[in-house]
Order: sequence, then C-alpha cells, then structure tokens
Amino acid sequence: MTTLADLREWVARGESATLEFKQSTAEKERACRTLCAFANAEVGLLLFGVTPAGGVVGQQVNDRTLEELAQAFQQFEPPLFPQLERVAAEGGREVLALRVARAARAPVAFRGVPYERTLNTTRVMARDTYQRLLLEELHAVQRWENQPAEGWEASRLDARELVLTLEEAIRRGRIDDPGTREPMEILRGLGLLVGAGQVSRAAVALFCKDEVPLPDFPQLLLKVARFKGVERDEFLDNRQFHGNAFALMRRAERFLIESLPVAGRIIPGHMEREDTPLLPVEALREALANAFVHRDYAIGGGSVAVARYDDRLEIISTGDLHFGLTPEILFREHESRPWNPMIARAFYLRGIIETWGRGTLKIARLMKEAGLEAPRLVAQAGAVTLTFALPGKTSGKTSGKTSGKTSGKTSGKTSG
Repeated sequence: MTTLADLREWVARGESATLEFKQSTAEKERACRTLCAFANAEVGLLLFGVTPAGGVVGQQVNDRTLEELAQAFQQFEPPLFPQLERVAAEGGREVLALRVARAARAPVAFRGVPYERTLNTTRVMARDTYQRLLLEELHAVQRWENQPAEGWEASRLDARELVLTLEEAIRRGRIDDPGTREPMEILRGLGLLVGAGQVSRAAVALFCKDEVPLPDFPQLLLKVARFKGVERDEFLDNRQFHGNAFALMRRAERFLIESLPVAGRIIPGHMEREDTPLLPVEALREALANAFVHRDYAIGGGSVAVARYDDRLEIISTGDLHFGLTPEILFREHESRPWNPMIARAFYLRGIIETWGRGTLKIARLMKEAGLEAPRLVAQAGAVTLTFALPGKTSGKTSGKTSGKTSGKTSGKTSG
C-alpha cells in the first residue's frame, strides 16, 4: 500500500518519461493522453494532486470524481484499464496514483489519436512509430515466416539438411523421434507447415537448396566483404551467396576463418607456438546465429552481411529492433521476443542457439572472458549492426586467405 512518504519520494525525482504530475482531475483529458503514451511505451505512473513544481497538495475525491475518470477511460482504443490507488494526503485530501503497463495490444489511441512519450513530454505519436507498433501488433498472427510459400513443395527443399536438423534435435532431447525421415513429416514435426499442409516461407528460408530461392526469395542472401583499410573504399574480397540459413551461416563462418588474423604467442618451456583466433569463435558464431534468426525476411532486398576491415568486424542484418528493445536493453537481462519464432525454434532444435533472449549477453560474456571489450550494437537505417573491435595488429599470419591475397606465415607474437 502506497504511503504519503512513498509519494514524496517519487515526486522528488521529478517528471520523467515514466512519471507525470497533474494538479487535479480537472486535467483528466491531458492526463489520459499521457496514460495513452505510457501504454504505448513500457510503464508509467501519473499522479493527480501534485503540482507541476512537485507540491503534494492532493484534492477532494468523491464518487463523482471517480465516475468522470471512468467515463474518460472509455475513450481508449483498444480498451485500457489503469490501476488506480487513493493515497491519503494532508487536510483530508487524496492523491490519485494511476499506473499503466505496456498495452498487450499496441498502439493505444485516446479519442482516435495515438500518443507517445518523449522525455517528460506527451505528444502525438510519429507516423513511423505508429506503423511499427501496428506491425508488431499483427506480428503474432500474420508475419512473413508463417505465410505459405506459393508454388513450393517439399521436393524443392534440401532433404539432407532436414534430416540433419531432426536427428540433431533428437540427439539433444529436444524432440521425439517421429519414426520417419519423410520430408513432409519432418516439416510437420518442426512446425513448418501452414494452412492445409503447405510449405511455409520459414521452411524455405531454413531448407531451400543453394540458388533455388531465386527469383522467389532474393533476400535469402549472404554478402561477405574484406575491405582495405577502415573505410568502404576498396575491396580485397567481395562475394555473395544465396541459399538456406544453415548453409549461409556455414559460408559466413568459413569467410571469418579465412579473413580473420590468428594471434600467436610463444609459451615458455615449449618449442611450438600457440595460435588462437583474434576473436572468440563461439561469440562470432552466436552473433551470426542472431543475425539469421532475428533479421527481417520481409524486405526483398535484405540480407545478412559480414564486413571485415583492418580495425573491426561488422555483422549486419536487415531490419529493425522491435517490441521496445534497444541496444542498451539487449546487453542486460531482457524478455525474449524473437521476430521469427519459427526460424528461431529450428535454430534452437539444431543446437545453434541455446536460450532465446540471451544471445547478446552470451557474446558480451565470452568477449569479457577473452579480455576483450564487448561489441557495439547499433540499429539505424533499417539495419542492425554488431561491431567487434579487433584487438591490435597481428604479425601477419592468418588462418587462410582472401581473394587475390596470399597470407604469409611468420613466427612471433601479436603486437599491441
């Protein structure tokens, strides 16, 4: 139960993105706009009976006061039911504390207008934000991956990749053996059929044969590049591949093996040098898996891209962050809401990802254990980019070669 002391503590923090003051319920119209904005974000608290300057003055509250509020609340669409608490203030007055959490069905509008919160200000929601929230609202029932792949039959999929996924899931105890290796039955067991037993787009993204997705699905694409220097001015290597997500991930891993330097060091008392990858292999694998699982496949010109520069490695996936996630949130404990849950489940069954919602945390932990800084995550211009800074320069040895260049082998240890 909230006390007056609790109220004073909240008020002392001042108005913010999640806290608003109103002197009385005479301002209920403006207050409802703010409650609408809170519901379209994460959480919020509105206090009636507090002045803009932070004075806890309270107000007289009677049945009529509560009825008028209830009538105003009827103007929310979809319906919104703020949690109301009456807190005793001085002089027989009360402060009304109204709490709202993020709406299960967003965007919420008040009198037909959606609102959003910017710092401590409520404003009409920007159009692109409104469209994004509508897309997320429809996502549970209608999204790219759970639509039928018109004209596609199981015979156009890679049967070996299907069987490998099933047997790996059985080995890990994540699915029961169906007693058959027939492609349609495997797809059914993996939850990749839709409608009247039609092959889903998710099934195509996961199991199509190399080059087969063209021209239907040009976005099933991987781009890899090695740039000279630290800008996108000159290519040392530039390749593109079409195919299923598992095959493309293997190609991306192969490119990293070829293009990333290997750090070497002499161990005292041993004749041989110990070579280790410049970046933790498991962290890179997790980053690639995240890119293929969470990218927006609905964008026809989209792809996963891996770009290697002299000073950094970038893994880029087409699309935006959704469901209120930000780069900051992704590097702390957060709820798992994969944009492509059918594709994510297949990666989980295959053993490529372990726990949804912990990929970025795992990457940061692995980098820390290797004595390296966590990668930087940026979401802008319709793409999510994860950037790994390369720790210093090596003596020239790489584990393979890039197009047009042959790597030499030298002994010694890394500099820097």
